[in-house]
Amino acid sequence: MKLAVVGGGSTYTPELVDGFARLRDTLPLTELALIDPAADRVELIGGLARRIFAKQGHPGVVSTHTELESGVEGADAVLIQLRVGGQAIRNVDETFPLEFCCVGQETTGAGGFAKALRTVPVVLDIAERVRRLAPQAWIIDFTNPVGIVTRALLDAGHRAVGLCNVAIGFQRRAAAHLGVEPSRIKLDHVGLNHLTWERGFYLDGVDVLPKYLAESLDEIAHDIELPAELIGRLGVIPSYYLRYFYAHDIVVKEQIDQVMKGENRARTVAAVEAELLAQYADPTLDTKPEALSKRGGAFYSEAAVELLASLHGDLGDELVVNVRNQGTFPFLADDAVIEVPAIVDAAGVRPAPLRAPVEPLYRGLIAHVSAYEELAVAAAVHGGVDRVRTALLAHPLVGQADLADDLAGALVAKNRDFLPWA
Repeated sequence: MKLAVVGGGSTYTPELVDGFARLRDTLPLTELALIDPAADRVELIGGLARRIFAKQGHPGVVSTHTELESGVEGADAVLIQLRVGGQAIRNVDETFPLEFCCVGQETTGAGGFAKALRTVPVVLDIAERVRRLAPQAWIIDFTNPVGIVTRALLDAGHRAVGLCNVAIGFQRRAAAHLGVEPSRIKLDHVGLNHLTWERGFYLDGVDVLPKYLAESLDEIAHDIELPAELIGRLGVIPSYYLRYFYAHDIVVKEQIDQVMKGENRARTVAAVEAELLAQYADPTLDTKPEALSKRGGAFYSEAAVELLASLHGDLGDELVVNVRNQGTFPFLADDAVIEVPAIVDAAGVRPAPLRAPVEPLYRGLIAHVSAYEELAVAAAVHGGVDRVRTALLAHPLVGQADLADDLAGALVAKNRDFLPWA
């Protein structure tokens, strides 16, 4: 199969390439087309990708393209991983909400909304061109905020599915702790992208989450930065992103303190990217460097391989993806996009039956954020300051009229170069 990667010049890409090389028997790629308007970067990444393939004996061809059309023509799948505005605008997303004592984060809250407003129109334009050049291709969205971007793609009628590495990370870590193959563990994973809870880890059909929590509670709490007491009381594992809801004020204080010291995640990532690009330029490098682990995205390549292999090979695997609700959560509209285990085969993706109804504690927040996401898509597609205000008013981390108006004004002012309607 031919896979095109839009945003192939990303420092993430060698993580993907490493997975494709290691798992070549699972996913038989004949061509990996890396597409990026930054010619120097895509050639740099392309060279490393070829060396990784050669070292591991992968027979596939790696091609590089600065134009979308040449890269996606004839593709069986198109994976989109891009960042409109780069790390500089990410830094803005992570800092301007702090001026209003709101969390500053690139996928959650006002910062995540700003990213959605910049990103959705660009992804929709790409998807329309893919539809003309490769009408049978699946679009795999790894671009954040994944839930909102995937909903926009599906609303526009594209063959799309959203992918995130949070669920596979929990599965892999639990499997390592228990000393079993990851494929033996099925997740009871419910929620929306970056708003999920692990309610069960089913090892050969038996829920081992209580055992895992009992043995690893402190380690889990450290990883997701939430109190062990809270996790133990809930009896589930919230995603790391629930910290922005469950400990909002604590996080805001931490973030303000970091910014005062000239530190935040955006600046850290920018420094890591500079380090990685210098290493990628080494013509002797033929493996993904250790520094890539600092960039994030653990198990991203394995999640992508599993999804692509199941779509292409008609495997019928159960994988956690972002997909239309289709009645899975009865408290949401059918066209909402949720993140749950789904059956994946050549016909597409469809949610697997829930193991149990969603509890009220999670149901309320899911419904609240899903309503915001619906309004966020409308704002991203149609534009307008009023739509921006309305979406922010609907967000559970904002929810006050004056605050929503102030955030909307700041958001639009700081993103004017990326919002034609502004």
